[in-house]
Amino acid sequence: MSISRIYKILFVLIIFCFFSCKSEKKEPVITKNKQTLQLTDTELLDTIQKQTFNYFWEGAEPNSGLARERLHMDDVYPTSPKNTVTTGGSGFGLMAILVGVERGWITKDEALNRYLKIVDFLEKADRFHGAWSHWIDGETGKAYPFGKKDNGGDLVETAFLVQGLLTVSEYFKDGNEKEQKLVNKIDQLWKEVEWDWYTKNGEDVLYWHWSPEYNWEMNFPVGGYNECLIMYVLAAASPTHSISKSVYEKGWARDGKIVSNDSLYGEPLVLDYFEHDTAAVGPLFWAHYSYLGLNPKGLSDQYADYWTLTQNHAKIHYKYAQENPENYKGYGDSLWGLTSSYSIKGYAGHRPGNDLGVISPTAALSSFPYTPKESMQMLRYMYTKQDSLVGKYGPYDAFSLEDNWYLPRYLAIDQGPIPVMIENHRTGLFWKLFMQNKDVQTGLDKLGFTVKK
Repeated sequence: MSISRIYKILFVLIIFCFFSCKSEKKEPVITKNKQTLQLTDTELLDTIQKQTFNYFWEGAEPNSGLARERLHMDDVYPTSPKNTVTTGGSGFGLMAILVGVERGWITKDEALNRYLKIVDFLEKADRFHGAWSHWIDGETGKAYPFGKKDNGGDLVETAFLVQGLLTVSEYFKDGNEKEQKLVNKIDQLWKEVEWDWYTKNGEDVLYWHWSPEYNWEMNFPVGGYNECLIMYVLAAASPTHSISKSVYEKGWARDGKIVSNDSLYGEPLVLDYFEHDTAAVGPLFWAHYSYLGLNPKGLSDQYADYWTLTQNHAKIHYKYAQENPENYKGYGDSLWGLTSSYSIKGYAGHRPGNDLGVISPTAALSSFPYTPKESMQMLRYMYTKQDSLVGKYGPYDAFSLEDNWYLPRYLAIDQGPIPVMIENHRTGLFWKLFMQNKDVQTGLDKLGFTVKK
């Protein structure tokens, strides 16, 4: 065998190993880009916002305009087709596109055209008593099963999508005829979601799933603190299919059992993070998903001050990384934040108590409103000390310095909160838009929330 032939075989093997979907170890190369080293804090924020915005703009599924559930730069998709769009991640993406408008990367009319394309697709896509499925085939609009029995309506993902739709509607509500067309279409979609149906024949709790084939067999009543507060707020806010206050009080708040008097690292937990688990605190996306539009500043009800809750959640994760009880490589002031993401073996809900040595950049970077100094430390570290872990659409989903592992892959649900929450930190844009919606205000009032400005 010739030397050239041997080299060719070796090259192919190297390429195969690099792009394999399995969890091989990869050595993150530590580099220092002179340009990024010289960037100001403002320029760094602009950079990451533009990159993550582009996930939803340039990287969108072309037929629907919605967010691809995942984008793999190695073009390997072992679990779902590339044209799979995600309902919740698309809601985040709707908001991210507005970042592009406000920052001047696209025009308002370009965004409007994309939004009209999206709502036209959503009108025709499968719905289940008004709720969309977790995953949707971006080419056909048919529900793509998230699991065997999860082939129908997903009310939580629908809530994340509606949060984005209502925010967009507020942005265009005083516009021209074309903009009013969008607003009216969104209003119709909003009114068609049957939130009350998902109480399963009138129980005092909202259920996550319903399928025409499996009915309520997923059996996931949503109670106790997690990422789903926005679902209860929107369900109460609905002008057509509203839930009663008792559904919130008995289902979500568990008759007051949701309240916690415990602390961690000197920070009060405020609420009980797990109904069926003894863990103290959840993954950090719980402090992001509901609060892309719902402003926790000045928000309170009989159970919690939500700014204290969300801020403390981020502080606990930061202090945990400082303590680094597992002695993982790199953890500290500039490397912190655990959340659900890709992991060394598949996908995992990383948090204190379930720490696998995997850092998910979205955790710290989407926490900018809560921990601006600490989040900026993480941002600068990523772009100056670990820029090999930053790709076309921002930092890759997850990595481990401990195991020398990363994959050049992105998830919509992780990239989406980054530009949105950074914009909330910088201008409060999405908090302003969502909180001014009259239906949302009605829902918050109905549930007994107080909003202080």
